[in-house]
Amino acid sequence: MSKMQRKIAVVAGGAGFVGSHLCDLLLSENVDVICIDNFRTGRARNLAHLQREPRFDLIEADVINALPTRLGRLHIDTVFNLACAASPPHYQADPEHTLLTCVLGTRNLLRLAEAVGARFVQASTSEIYGDPEIHPQVETYWGNVNPTGPRACYDEGKRAAETLTFDYARMGRVDVRVARIFNTYGPRMRADDGRIVSNAITQALGDRPITVYGDGTQTRSFCYVEDLVDGLLRLGACEAPPDGPINLGNPAELTIAKLVGQVIALTGSRSSIVYCPLPVDDPRRRRPSIARANKLLGWSPRIPLSTGLESTIAWFASEQQHIPVVNAPAGKIPAGLHAFSNGLGISS
Repeated sequence: MSKMQRKIAVVAGGAGFVGSHLCDLLLSENVDVICIDNFRTGRARNLAHLQREPRFDLIEADVINALPTRLGRLHIDTVFNLACAASPPHYQADPEHTLLTCVLGTRNLLRLAEAVGARFVQASTSEIYGDPEIHPQVETYWGNVNPTGPRACYDEGKRAAETLTFDYARMGRVDVRVARIFNTYGPRMRADDGRIVSNAITQALGDRPITVYGDGTQTRSFCYVEDLVDGLLRLGACEAPPDGPINLGNPAELTIAKLVGQVIALTGSRSSIVYCPLPVDDPRRRRPSIARANKLLGWSPRIPLSTGLESTIAWFASEQQHIPVVNAPAGKIPAGLHAFSNGLGISS
């Protein structure tokens, strides 16, 4: 396809776990990709294989600040906003920045989408529902969120981002889509993100005690990242804008104890289990209703947990053979990966 025929997508947060997989999928669909990332939680190694890809460009930027004006001169088809830390240790480390990313960052990206006439896809979260009183969670449920607790910077930040996104839609300014993403796992997760899948796998591979917060009876529903980004792509591509947000997640619910048991079995680990207090406001149950995604997008997850865990375990095992990549401070791309322009006329 010629450059005139190809579509262009912006992926904010494209160096992150989910964002980098979305970049790969878009490129496989012959979409040119402009990645924006500040490398606070994104990793250089997630994008290293794209450094010589002629249809991929990287901009080092923080979306809470004004975006490069040259983006407004491009024919961008879709803006995907995945620009926010998603694990509690990371988003609680700088709660002010987390909240500003959700509000100011979303506004800046919505303004870009408005300026270039692009469709806007907001990556929201199951944390919208808080510690839910309705199970499974349907999109019409307003949630049970503590607005002043330690998770509020993310929970309420994402709720505000949804409000802003739908306000732009109601005013006829931008064609929007909102995905409420449930627990996702797979290759390129950070070992230090503090979530149960990465904790359990890294600790099991080292035969170290596996940390379980709470008594292990709380439940989650885990979606493999390949399935998740397929849902995001379908949501961005659907012509008729859905009436409201859409849950993307795997409805197969299981306890944390069962998940840890599977990890131990698949790794052949000799790890014991250490139980710690449940964090403040941590949800007791989590399971998406995906009836809307199935009806409107023809989407449902395909990869079973055992298969996804095997792939994720293999990736973490291979990661142990490499020297860990140290995150760069804000405003600096890690050594070995610099902002670059491979043919779309974009550079930082």
